[in-house]
Amino acid sequence: MRFYRSAISLSMGLSLLILMAVAAPAYGQESGSPAQAQDTSERIGVRAVPSGQKTKLKGRIVRRDADTFSVRDERDAETIVRLTDRTSVKTKGGFLRSGKNYDVTSLLRGLVVEVEGRGNAEGQLVADKVRFNSSDLKVAQTVEARVTPVERESQRLSGQVDELNEVSKATRAEVERANAGVASTNERISAIDDYVVQDTVSIYFNVNSAVISPSDRQALDALAQKAVGTKGYVIEITGHADSSGNAERNRILSQQRADAVVRHLQENHEIPLRRIVTPFGYGQMKPVADNNTPEGRRQNRRVEVKILVSRGMAQTN
Repeated sequence: MRFYRSAISLSMGLSLLILMAVAAPAYGQESGSPAQAQDTSERIGVRAVPSGQKTKLKGRIVRRDADTFSVRDERDAETIVRLTDRTSVKTKGGFLRSGKNYDVTSLLRGLVVEVEGRGNAEGQLVADKVRFNSSDLKVAQTVEARVTPVERESQRLSGQVDELNEVSKATRAEVERANAGVASTNERISAIDDYVVQDTVSIYFNVNSAVISPSDRQALDALAQKAVGTKGYVIEITGHADSSGNAERNRILSQQRADAVVRHLQENHEIPLRRIVTPFGYGQMKPVADNNTPEGRRQNRRVEVKILVSRGMAQTN
């Protein structure tokens, strides 16, 4: 009997020691430390950054909104990053040199980034710095130019992508888990697909020119006034060229035309760059008229500017 009592006491003692060993890291962790920030929310794919905590993360951009983008790290945890007018966006510098500054519009889905900042009250990471490799940016730009039109056409035909921008992060996570079979496709669909066109204007250019005419400046001014009076707007800008001359030269010229429109909106109307989504030059890839006629070529030398508004907000107006 005495032997059995000793065995029971020893078993209880070992159990107590095991419980103390498991619990020790939790009690020994300082409040607000990085280890504590990796809470149970990470295990379901969504990470909330504690308010005020300085944080660094590295991952791939999986979606993009007007003021935020989402980064998914190697642990498959998603973090919402908020952009401000003070956010520094640059490429990584090499030995004894600094990186090149970029607009926040260069933060495309698929781009691998490193972000530094602090958490806010909503669990988002307010970015002070965003850094990336220039080679990764080129890859992301190529993917954006080729994949986005296909995805949008697929969405129009299938009608299956019906998420609203107003849906909470928790609901998004539930939808992604329920549609695991198409998750890899859904990750590439930017949140910009949840927007509808509120207004549009086309700006036309002379041959080999990226100079905006006075009449087209007035059209841009009118569009900008409508945009700033619209809740939750973003502006999409695409540059184009006719088929005359070298295709690569036309691509560069179309990008210069798109950049000229961005510059006019920012300098004359103070449109925040975070409200302008991926200005891109398509060159001669997307004609709207016959390039075999002078009038057709004139229509193809253009920049299309669109005011986009969230579907949820458009439906409540």
